[in-house]
Amino acid sequence: MTLTETLSLDLIHLLRPVVATLRDRRASLADQLERAATSVSLNVAEAGGRAGRDRVRVLRIAVGEAREVKAALTVAGAWGYLDAATLAPALQVADRLGGVLFGLVRKLG
Repeated sequence: MTLTETLSLDLIHLLRPVVATLRDRRASLADQLERAATSVSLNVAEAGGRAGRDRVRVLRIAVGEAREVKAALTVAGAWGYLDAATLAPALQVADRLGGVLFGLVRKLG
């Protein structure tokens, strides 16, 4: 398993309790967060079977989705749905994953 695959799955595991809490407070934000995190993982897997510009395109989508995860977590904190300590581990992994993906895009693109 690649680093990006591992990080994307680690992120999903960290998001499970966050999404569960958000479902009670703001279901639409929970759904968007869940879809974005799932999309990161699926696009990372898809990129593994692609080559050239197509691979870079799929990785760019994964970068965007990782940024969306970070934004959703930040919004959840700003609205007071969850506290900073609860959000911090997922934010850290999302940030690292986004950085690794961005580095791959720069290297391959």
